[in-house]
Amino acid sequence: MQTQGCVPLEPLVCLTQGGARASMYSEIQRERADIGGLMARPEYREWNPELIKPKKLPNPVKASRSHQELHRELLMNHRRGLGIDSKPELQRVLEHRRRNQLIKKKKEELEAKRLQCPFEQELLRRQQRLNQLEKPPEKEEDHAPEFMKVRENLRRIATLTSEERAL
Repeated sequence: MQTQGCVPLEPLVCLTQGGARASMYSEIQRERADIGGLMARPEYREWNPELIKPKKLPNPVKASRSHQELHRELLMNHRRGLGIDSKPELQRVLEHRRRNQLIKKKKEELEAKRLQCPFEQELLRRQQRLNQLEKPPEKEEDHAPEFMKVRENLRRIATLTSEERAL
């Protein structure tokens, strides 16, 4: 059952008047244009006052006051060049505090270094050298074989139990 003026859409690719190929999409558009002839066009509505003129339905979202205010604010921000905040306000405040604390701490360290006299600086250097010399023996103990550590622990336990027996 075909309507007047419709072209069957059987082939996926059709030949146009010039012999070039056209997609099926163009065929669908032609069919829709023919269907559009069935609908009342504006010029027909104007001369017949008995026809009811359609009114565009209001969109409840766009009509809401909060949506209008949000849209107005977004437009103003866009005009000013401000982007939408991707982070919540709390996170921004916390990051700002951390940044300020780090800057303050660095400034205090720099001032502390400036205020030290050469004598204090030399004392600090010597103290650091002594600390470095003391640390390697501790590291050697850490590298001792596991069985030596266990053996020392067993000796301590054995001496503790013999002392408890004596009491």
